[in-house]
Amino acid sequence: MTAQTERPKTRRRLHPAWIVAAVAFLALVGAAGFRSAPSALVVPLETEFGWSRSELSIPIGLNILLFGLTAPFAAALMERFGLRRVTSTALVLIAAGAASSIFVTDWWMLILTWGLLIGLGTGSMALVFAAMVADRWFLRRKGLVTGVLTAGSATGQLVFLPIVAAVASDQSWRYASLIIALIAISVVPLVATLLRDSPADLGVTPFGSPDDAVPVHPPKSPINPARRAVEVLGRAMRVRTFWALTVGFAICGATTNGLVGTHFIPSLHDHGVPETTAAGLLAVVGIFDVVGTIASGWLTDRVNPRILLAIYYAGRGVSLVLLPFLLSSTVQPPMILFVVIYGLDWVATVPPTAALCREVFGDEGAVVYGWVFASHQLGAALAAIGAGMLRDAFGDYAGAWFGAAALCAVAAIVSVGIARGPRPLPALR
Repeated sequence: MTAQTERPKTRRRLHPAWIVAAVAFLALVGAAGFRSAPSALVVPLETEFGWSRSELSIPIGLNILLFGLTAPFAAALMERFGLRRVTSTALVLIAAGAASSIFVTDWWMLILTWGLLIGLGTGSMALVFAAMVADRWFLRRKGLVTGVLTAGSATGQLVFLPIVAAVASDQSWRYASLIIALIAISVVPLVATLLRDSPADLGVTPFGSPDDAVPVHPPKSPINPARRAVEVLGRAMRVRTFWALTVGFAICGATTNGLVGTHFIPSLHDHGVPETTAAGLLAVVGIFDVVGTIASGWLTDRVNPRILLAIYYAGRGVSLVLLPFLLSSTVQPPMILFVVIYGLDWVATVPPTAALCREVFGDEGAVVYGWVFASHQLGAALAAIGAGMLRDAFGDYAGAWFGAAALCAVAAIVSVGIARGPRPLPALR
């Protein structure tokens, strides 16, 4: 073959899916700023205003609850109006809630700022956003991408929690709130310019598509997004697998965001550990959460997700049983080991849960996952409020730790028994 007849070599370009995934990761990092903040701000607010642990747990619980209940509607809104519009609006809500919280003088104001505004903002992105980006932009590496994007929330915790705790301790919790607002609003320009709703917007196909595939815009539902979300819930509630997923994920939320995420720092403070040290430990959870979630995404592409969930929940339960015996005024090596193990397990449950929603519910999987995630946050909200009440009633968190461990055993059993194969949603009667 002569030089004239040889085909010119084409340089492989980076697929736009990876750019969209990077922007989505940054958006999730920006939204995570407040999610890590309440546990570091509980003690300063308690000190300044004299509010009880139970009172402070209520706006945090409302935030967590709205974070979950908004998710299925956010999934439907993203399908109707696009990822970019919904994500940009969500980040603005988070920034507005964090900035306006500096003016609170009464407890109920926290319900409006921490609870309502930030709850709606974080819920409008939530982990449904990560699942939708992976579904729309990737045919291959879906589990890995879901894991990486999910780790964005952990990265936000890793980056912001020590900063928030240090600023709240050395300056004021109000300065810490302003930092969170600035971080959230700074991501909006990136989202507005680089995030795209689907590969077809750029005239390409999802990553991993066959060579002969053609760009296709995702269909827009003619049904009102809120109505569609409710209709999908009504149909999913008649499928047994949906209940298995929601029970397990509710327990996941109770034992992560609700209990450890909200009360780990105050619990260590009760034992004489400085807030900045406790915040550093929770940030280490975030470090290993990144590793664990990405590894879980990789495993989800290769291992039965039911088995993965059972292992994750069982390991978490064992860790919680041991935690009350590790709490002391000094941080010992066993506590470091707990932080590492819990971090690896923190949201490792997300990739296999999202994969099961896709496997079982097909095209409706994103909205169904939104409702499954809502159960995650409902469990987290109940745990956040309940643990605060237990601490005020008995003076410590021991009952909360042991109760959560028992729930993890239930989640492990339920997860391993999830049925295999597609379960099409029945039609509404």
